[in-house]
Amino acid sequence: MGIAEGRVVVVTGAGRGLGRAHALAFAAEGAKVVVNDLGVGADGAGASQSPAEEVVAEIRAAGGEAVAHGGDIATTEGAASLVATAVDVFGGLDTLVNNAGFLRDRMLVNLDEDDWDAVLRVHLKGHFLVLKHAAQWWRAEAKAGRRRAARVVNTSSGAGLLGSVGQGNYSAAKAGIVGLTLVASAEMGRYGVQVNALAPAARTRMTEQTFAETMAAPEAGAFDAMAPENVSPLVVWLGSDASAGVTGRVFEAEAGRITVMEGWRPGPTADKGARWTPAEAGEAASKLLARAEAPMPVYGAR
Repeated sequence: MGIAEGRVVVVTGAGRGLGRAHALAFAAEGAKVVVNDLGVGADGAGASQSPAEEVVAEIRAAGGEAVAHGGDIATTEGAASLVATAVDVFGGLDTLVNNAGFLRDRMLVNLDEDDWDAVLRVHLKGHFLVLKHAAQWWRAEAKAGRRRAARVVNTSSGAGLLGSVGQGNYSAAKAGIVGLTLVASAEMGRYGVQVNALAPAARTRMTEQTFAETMAAPEAGAFDAMAPENVSPLVVWLGSDASAGVTGRVFEAEAGRITVMEGWRPGPTADKGARWTPAEAGEAASKLLARAEAPMPVYGAR
């Protein structure tokens, strides 16, 4: 039996890239998978059912169970229908993998409001709405005495943890996903729901152009460090019963490396016990900065 045997798993943005790899990996471990994908382009334009349907066909051809969902998860209707599809077709929901997204990269001075809104909408709002509707279902099940070992894996990014030049909208959305993850973990634990976040690095439509040299495929026979399939094993484990007790955490996954990220926590502190003057505050801050660890550089910074 696979590590996800019998679990019902929803993966958003599962028609290509990381989402596709996650869906196939869950199916290979015995899960029943709802493959969500709106079928849009790399910039969010257009729509097509074919990517989701192709992944479903691939899972079924390998002997697994899957169903396609083509709704827009950044709408209440789309998010609600996605959860309802899992419940109606497979009888419940055990794991949600929030992965859908696209890029509209611009330097801040050239970033249009529409491009800001579109990226925040699909990444941050899309995570929130599906998580909300899944959480409502899990809460109702728990109150009815049918508590499930529910799991949520949200998709952040190194851009959300460190920032990325030319990706102000994307970085802000991915940082927001970390905050959402921490809150959801704290709120939903009482209902048996574990919520974690992942910051993956892999070759996808979003990274192939932005980081073309880093994401290039290796020579034949060499380990493909940037293959999205390298990230999926951790996602499957986090989405399974085996990860019991792990919640409110952020991981990085790249190639053969897994890292537990340690976020904001108090560093050097000074307390006068009274109000500072601006000059005193500046002097104190300068001394504290001299003792503090230097921040890691923003991606793309020179």
